[in-house]
Amino acid sequence: QVQVVESGGGLVQAGDSLRVSCVVSGGVFTNYVMGWFRQAPGEGRDFVAAISWEGGGKDYNYAVKGRFTIFRDNAKNTVHLQMNRLKPEDTAVYYCAANLKGWGRQDASSEYTYWGQGTQVTVSS
Repeated sequence: QVQVVESGGGLVQAGDSLRVSCVVSGGVFTNYVMGWFRQAPGEGRDFVAAISWEGGGKDYNYAVKGRFTIFRDNAKNTVHLQMNRLKPEDTAVYYCAANLKGWGRQDASSEYTYWGQGTQVTVSS
C-alpha cells in the first residue's frame, strides 16, 4: 500500500521562506511523477508544481514560478517544495501527490493516484 506523508508546514510572515516535504512509502518512488497542489479555504485544489521521475522535468504554476522550487531525492523517496518570498495568498493546505500516468498532464489533479493528508501553510501579512 502506497502512503504519502507531508511535513514542514507552519505559520510564517510575508517574505519568509518555508520548505514542505513529502515521503512516499510502499511503492517504487522512481515510477512516480510527483506533484504539489494547494487548497485555500473555499477554493478548489490548484496545481503548484510537478517534477518528473529523475528530476529533469519541472513545471510550475505561474503564480509561484521564480519563488518556489520543487526537487526530489530518489534515494530517500522524498520530494520537497522550497517556498521563498511567501505571500499571504500562498496560504493554503499543501498536498503532495504521486502520478503513475506520466508527464504531459502533470498539472491536472485527476492524473494523480496517491495523495497525502496535507500540511497547512499560513502566511501572515
